[in-house]
Amino acid sequence: MKSVIILGIETSCDETAVAIVKDGVTILANAVQSQIDIHRKFGGVVPEIASRQHIENIGLILESAFIDAGLGYEDIDAVAVTNRPGLIGALLVGVSFAKAFSYGLNKPLIAINHLEGHIYANFLEHQGIMFPAICLLVSGGHTSIIYSEKPNSSIIIGATRDDAAGEAFDKIARFLNLGYPGGPVIQESAKIGQLGKYKLPRPLLDHNSFEFSFSGLKTATINQWKNLQSSGGADINSLVAEFQEAVIDVLLEKTFRAAEQYRAKSILLAGGVAANSRLRERMLQRGLDKNLKVYYPSVSLCTDNAAMVAGLGYQYYRKQKFSDLSLNAFSGL
Repeated sequence: MKSVIILGIETSCDETAVAIVKDGVTILANAVQSQIDIHRKFGGVVPEIASRQHIENIGLILESAFIDAGLGYEDIDAVAVTNRPGLIGALLVGVSFAKAFSYGLNKPLIAINHLEGHIYANFLEHQGIMFPAICLLVSGGHTSIIYSEKPNSSIIIGATRDDAAGEAFDKIARFLNLGYPGGPVIQESAKIGQLGKYKLPRPLLDHNSFEFSFSGLKTATINQWKNLQSSGGADINSLVAEFQEAVIDVLLEKTFRAAEQYRAKSILLAGGVAANSRLRERMLQRGLDKNLKVYYPSVSLCTDNAAMVAGLGYQYYRKQKFSDLSLNAFSGL
């Protein structure tokens, strides 16, 4: 049977990504152009700048992907593109490019939900994932618990009321002048710190819902740092370690509570914050304690990439779930 080759395009935030994936699992090329250095001086992503950079980068990244794969344009069977959710200007660059490419080659166009793409990243590397499954999707823009009764079936059963976990990491890192992006610098600072030296709240931990709220934790961390500085002897690394642990405590408790209620057979971790080594370590240990298999992608597939888009696009291709040239971009779900 002939292999199906899907071109994936991802521009939902500040990574310009193009990938080529065969039969939904074999990554032939996965090219990503990061904008971290550009946005670092602002302490966060500036949407207008991100959009302009996508316009400049996307053609070059596409050429790089085809060279890496050793393929020509005509070798692909369809074009998959993220069209929601994300920064609207950034999404429009990818969607417009994908529509033009699809039209020019007379290839099917496939619309991809960015969040479902992150979940699918697990299926690029792991086989035999059992259902039903609970997925913790945790990133700079999203923190959600998702129930999947079967493959390619997703229902959000809980989400953040305010800041996403990754957003809280960025804001605390910026406040403490640790650098950008917040996730990696928080992780490294926490490794040096002493856990238990300071106390911070675990928001909504005793709440029966699967919702999250990290705004109050962020404020508590900022206030405690100010108090520590005024009294002298402040230990920034230990406070960061406690902050990270508080976030992870809540993420784990809510996820495994959902797994128990929905009788999940697997737990999936996805999104940029899924690259956090402490979260991965504690998630695996809790899974062993609860006799539940835990899956997460390699670090390169946790952050925004187009391989997850192309991989999921293959599943849509098999079902003939195509879009026409009226396809638009949407900032929300």
